[in-house]
Amino acid sequence: MYLPPQFKAKDRAHAVRLITEHPFASLISNDEDGLPFVTHLPLHLVADGETEDMLLLGHVAKPNPHWRYLQARPKAVVTFLGPHAYLSPQVYPDLARVPTWNYLAVHCTVEARLIEDPAAKDALLKQLIGDHEPAYAKQWRDLGEAFAHKMLAGIVGFELRVTQLECKLKLNQHRPEAHEKMLAMYAAGTPDEQALAAWMAQLGMVPAAGRH
Repeated sequence: MYLPPQFKAKDRAHAVRLITEHPFASLISNDEDGLPFVTHLPLHLVADGETEDMLLLGHVAKPNPHWRYLQARPKAVVTFLGPHAYLSPQVYPDLARVPTWNYLAVHCTVEARLIEDPAAKDALLKQLIGDHEPAYAKQWRDLGEAFAHKMLAGIVGFELRVTQLECKLKLNQHRPEAHEKMLAMYAAGTPDEQALAAWMAQLGMVPAAGRH
């Protein structure tokens, strides 16, 4: 993605947080015609704090051809979109400005490995259940082996090893003269705008007068 230096996250923890808080991803591969094929799906992040290795775990329905594209061409791209919002030019002290859109995003280049063993797919599903509804794990177990095997036969799991990571935090870092009004506008706005305001505060984008 287009990544100007002022918007490039230098701390890997920012990308880990965005992926964890916004796990609904876009998985992008090339189809048989060489065109991008996109599947929208939740992914589970496995991040090693010591080696910085990152894996993304997920699955698709067997009728979805995407797993075949991953099998034929394991290299793919995964994107995650965090909070985003419009920014009015009213935040600037001068009138010669235009609107923009602020957003937080992560792009991962990945190498895919398919997971077709039922036990491994079951373990993968339990990771996703743990992310989104831990209480469902008991219900899944209680449905019985026959039902579980039927459901597992209908999906193809995969492990996506992250080979390149890009994290973009576009918050007008290069326009400090607008930060005070921008922070006030976002803090009183929609949930996405409030989330961007929180990121601004955490990144130290607080007007000098507001620092103590």
